[in-house]
Amino acid sequence: NREAIVRVHDFYSRDPRFSFILLPENVGKRKAQIAAIGQSSGDLVLNVDSDSTIACDVVSKLASKMRNPEVGAVMGQLTASNRSDTWLTKLIDMEYWLACNEERAAQARFGAVMCCCGPCAMYRRSALVSLLDQYETQLFRGKPSNFGEDRHLTILMLKAGFRTEYVPDAVVATVVPDRLKPYLCQQLRWARSTFRDTFLALPLLRGLNRFITLDVVGQNVGPLLLALSVVTGLAHFIMSATVPWWTILMIVSMTMIRCSVVALHSRQLRFLGFVLHTPINL
Repeated sequence: NREAIVRVHDFYSRDPRFSFILLPENVGKRKAQIAAIGQSSGDLVLNVDSDSTIACDVVSKLASKMRNPEVGAVMGQLTASNRSDTWLTKLIDMEYWLACNEERAAQARFGAVMCCCGPCAMYRRSALVSLLDQYETQLFRGKPSNFGEDRHLTILMLKAGFRTEYVPDAVVATVVPDRLKPYLCQQLRWARSTFRDTFLALPLLRGLNRFITLDVVGQNVGPLLLALSVVTGLAHFIMSATVPWWTILMIVSMTMIRCSVVALHSRQLRFLGFVLHTPINL
């Protein structure tokens, strides 16, 4: 969409503080990152997605965490910039809060955040340079991979022996889908990355804390068990013409408990409404 950014480019191209790299054609996020990293010279590299806006203190807060030479990558907290638009954006904003302040926060206690998300992630340049060949040449079903860049790069950092961290007060707002179809397409793309890169990272888990192993297994097995329960319930209904109330009751009960615990943890009653996300998840 080069035509859409011409005015921005023309305005900032005259400012000596900025250097623009215009590739001949759209070759995807991975190639663009590699081109930028190759021409960079700073100790730290900040990746911000084009639909994201960072708070004024994000760079300093992330850089502070990178003072530890063992840290190779760090991410901030994600919020939905358009969360007030629709019921779906409100749910996604809550989903992001959960992903950051429960999942990533828990993983960060062991220095092993499994995915430093694209909207705002800072990397140690010296570590990046040593990993670029592996990053660039990743294949999926015999073809160059064109998805899952953030998770793969994070796993490469962990494999290289670096810590990956989370900074909850480094806040970045990103645009989220406001319609169901684009959201489901996004989630399917992310799910492919999660299953593929987790499988590739299995040898890595032996060197990490046992909690991380349990967490990763749960993240991958949980959705499969949920899908199995739904399929089993449908089969029961088709074959016996009776409603599988125990299956429905179990899913509803676990959802209510989950949302109540989060509402208590966050001290925000809005998370009781996150029960509406369950049908989407199913």
